[in-house]
Amino acid sequence: MTQNKIGFSKLTKEEKINWIAQNHFANPKQAIEVLHQYKNSDEALQKLHDEFIENTLTNFYLPLGVAPNFTINGKNYTIPFVIEESSVVAAASKAAKFWGARGGFKTTILGTEKIGQVHFMYEGDKQKLIEYFNFVKPFLLSETEDITKNMQKRGGGISDIQLVDKTDALENYYQLHTTFQTKDSMGANFINSCLEQFAKTFKNKSEDFGIHSIQIVMSILSNFVPNCVVRAEVSCPVSELNEDKNITATEFAEKFLTAVKIAEVEPYRAVTHNKGIMNGIDAVVLATGNDFRAVEAGVHAYASKDGKYTSLSHAKIENGIFTFWLDVPLALGTVGGLTNLHPLVKFSLEMLGNPSATELMEIVAVAGLAQNFAALRSLTTSGIQQGHMKMHLNNILNQHQATKEEKQIVIAYFEDKTASHNLVVDFLESLRKN
Repeated sequence: MTQNKIGFSKLTKEEKINWIAQNHFANPKQAIEVLHQYKNSDEALQKLHDEFIENTLTNFYLPLGVAPNFTINGKNYTIPFVIEESSVVAAASKAAKFWGARGGFKTTILGTEKIGQVHFMYEGDKQKLIEYFNFVKPFLLSETEDITKNMQKRGGGISDIQLVDKTDALENYYQLHTTFQTKDSMGANFINSCLEQFAKTFKNKSEDFGIHSIQIVMSILSNFVPNCVVRAEVSCPVSELNEDKNITATEFAEKFLTAVKIAEVEPYRAVTHNKGIMNGIDAVVLATGNDFRAVEAGVHAYASKDGKYTSLSHAKIENGIFTFWLDVPLALGTVGGLTNLHPLVKFSLEMLGNPSATELMEIVAVAGLAQNFAALRSLTTSGIQQGHMKMHLNNILNQHQATKEEKQIVIAYFEDKTASHNLVVDFLESLRKN
């Protein structure tokens, strides 16, 4: 393989494409054609996308779909989903319609606190460190005023700073554990800027106080936000719960509750159960330009907060009323980052009515709960494969380059049958032979 001696990042975009094609593909011309196929014809728009990351070659498309008819706290929404998995949007839409006829979704913001930490090592006397922290705390706040003043005008800022002793877990390890309110921004840059200033102030003033052994390790926000949580829930009389003629409403409710309890006690099931929730959450987080990796990490840490990985959603029946709910940590923003840059992010947010960060938390949580309800409903009644494979059928047909006429025949054939990849391919091949 030919090495790029001048540094790949210094090449022009076309030079990068040519280098990749020549050094990694048996058919360089075809590789270049694929990359150009996904290039935007609008040069200004393409330049905008190119500058989101480094070493950009082209665009990688994912479908942007919508799930209409969501009623959340009495307000109607059409929710954008960016996802590649078949049946997710259809399932969410079906759940939205089901619960829309039963009062819709209700949400509650349980907290909006975000967290950042300065991690440091200290080998001296603990009591002297405590005295120093009490001395330096006002300076930590005053020397970040230039950073926090605009956030404070919007009602946010630094909530508190605490000295945390972690020496029982790691020798000489301490933290400056800080809580923040960031209003409608996700706040990563704001939090990290404050923390880095804390570290400088904390280190610089320690010498004057007679402390000489503080070693700053790092300053960084945490994506674990157990106090930035939203609850989404639905409820109705058990008698109104099910529309499946093959099972009574009571049987369905009890089976549904058992399925949730299994996810509460069995980690192998809980991971897949929560993955279904994240199908809805991640799709809306992506559509609105937020960081789905941070959300994923924080959500799964939250699912393990009591020492065992468990279900994020819960259900109960009391006095004939079925209630299904979800508590989920979501650190989201509706200003800053991609929300001001990506045209489809701006489109998605406007379609949602330009929500605040807390309203977006509510919408995203509802998408996760709807997806979870739809999956559990299928699992406990008809089974998940019948509906999923019907939605996946078109992907299989496209993969095998089926014509329009072939698609019509195959789809009609599997209308009342459970489709699998092998069965579809076999039927398509027999159709072509005949």
